[in-house]
Amino acid sequence: MTDVSNASIIDRPAERQADRAAESRLKILNAALTEFSANGLAGARTERIAQLAGVNKALLYYYFQSKEKLYASALEMIAARIRDTTMNVFLLEASAGERVLRAAVNHFDRILTQHEFQSLMQQEMIRLHKGESTAMPVLLKRVFKPVISMYQSLVREGVASGELIPVDWMQIHLATLGANVFYFLSAPVLRMTLNTDLYTAEALEARRRSMAEYVGMTIFNDRNHGAALAAKVLADSPMPDVDTERFKFWRADERKE
Repeated sequence: MTDVSNASIIDRPAERQADRAAESRLKILNAALTEFSANGLAGARTERIAQLAGVNKALLYYYFQSKEKLYASALEMIAARIRDTTMNVFLLEASAGERVLRAAVNHFDRILTQHEFQSLMQQEMIRLHKGESTAMPVLLKRVFKPVISMYQSLVREGVASGELIPVDWMQIHLATLGANVFYFLSAPVLRMTLNTDLYTAEALEARRRSMAEYVGMTIFNDRNHGAALAAKVLADSPMPDVDTERFKFWRADERKE
């Protein structure tokens, strides 16, 4: 008994040191997300990351060796968070159709709130086209392939059960999640064309509701069933808090020429 107790006492400082190291590493990664999403890999400064994290700059290189490896680690961390959140929706105890509907709402909310992830992915796609990306192959293997595979199985399950209309799974994928992406990409042009601000809290909530109702009316064989599910999903999935100030850049008449 004495030996076990002494061993535990000896191990405690080591455990505390490990906890502090993990905490410091996480602070660095979160600070890196903020800096990289705002300024990109080339424009990011390790001095600012260290300042945001509240650590010595040397600690960044101790944990991550280089700015490029820190960038890859930060991107992989935020992508894993997105993957886990998405997978949690896929694994709910609900019909396949309801889970597809919830995935569409979850995707809308992700674009709306996870701006660091959206910014980093846009930057990484540009780097990929230039042949500069080293993080994308890892993300494809660990994040996107598992998510797409699960989504494909989910839609096919819904079609096989007769709940969803008998179309190719990719079409449902593009018609639901793709519509979300297009809304946010085209909102600046639509705003100037229609003279309506599509990035106010009210406009975003209305679009979110319309998207869910549209999906409920289009991908289900029984439209009444789909409409009821859309109402259910919206009722128990509150609109997330939105910082509309971050969309200010896209308000053309508020920008300085």
